[in-house]
Amino acid sequence: MSANNTPPGNTPRLTLGSRGSPLAMRQTHEVRDRLIAAWPELAADGAIALQEIRTTGDAVRDRALADIGGKGLFIKEIEQALVAGRIDVAVHSMKDMETTMAPGTVLAAVLPREDPRDAWLSPVAERVEDLPRGARVGTASVRRAAQVLNRRPDLEIVLFRGNLDTRLRKLAEGEVAATFLAAAGLNRLGLIDRATRIVEIDEMLPAVAQGAIAVQTRDGEASGRDAEVRRWLAALDDAPSRARVTAERAMLATLDGSCRTPIAGHATLDGDRLALAGLVLSLDGRASHGAAESGTAGDPEALGRAVGEAILARCGRDFLAR
Repeated sequence: MSANNTPPGNTPRLTLGSRGSPLAMRQTHEVRDRLIAAWPELAADGAIALQEIRTTGDAVRDRALADIGGKGLFIKEIEQALVAGRIDVAVHSMKDMETTMAPGTVLAAVLPREDPRDAWLSPVAERVEDLPRGARVGTASVRRAAQVLNRRPDLEIVLFRGNLDTRLRKLAEGEVAATFLAAAGLNRLGLIDRATRIVEIDEMLPAVAQGAIAVQTRDGEASGRDAEVRRWLAALDDAPSRARVTAERAMLATLDGSCRTPIAGHATLDGDRLALAGLVLSLDGRASHGAAESGTAGDPEALGRAVGEAILARCGRDFLAR
């Protein structure tokens, strides 16, 4: 179920846990490297161990996430290891996290956010509008699927799961005419040149917290082991990134849609002004309801709630329960 990279005979001061995919491990390496840069005591060989944890979302790849429990299945086993004390720190792609975390845990840091946009990959078309009629588009994201169908209802959406390498291979083999990947993941793996183009925000609104790395730990005693871990991690927290994703996640929590609900959100920060745009769609993309508001960076949760409530006023709670 997991693998530990600690050199034999060494006792780590800190154990980081994450999924074992190349992207997840690259993100975990980034957390490790930032910790080493911030704290000399963590720079010794073996001071930080990396623990790979296989999640249900990784194990079941032939069904849509909505059919097996939602995106939280990419973090459940990692949170369990954190609460049980088998790891000290959980590293997640923040867009995989539910709006509520496991009891006894806290979001200790949000790393500087990567590009939140989607990347379009296709050997036959420069953009969605250029695809042949009835072409197949591969994605496991109801958000991406609904926004595509909103513009091109004639296209066929095909379930496309697996890690980045798997999806690139399926695209190359012609299983679909096009797919989307997060630009952040491609950037982190040095594969951004594989993208046909980066999709602008006004063409496709991103997933909530896309491009952000979340660092989670235990919310334990005020002094002692857990407090030391939180002190180390606090040095990694990027305030602008945290403000943006906090607003987006507050909107998502207000909407409280199911894992089958296409929801998108994107916040921008200009000085102390925070702006947030949100969107919900029907699964077939035919109906959409959006809202945009701005507020102060000092209260991102209030902004997120305001946008969520504005969307609810337009669509009604029943729309999200479909």
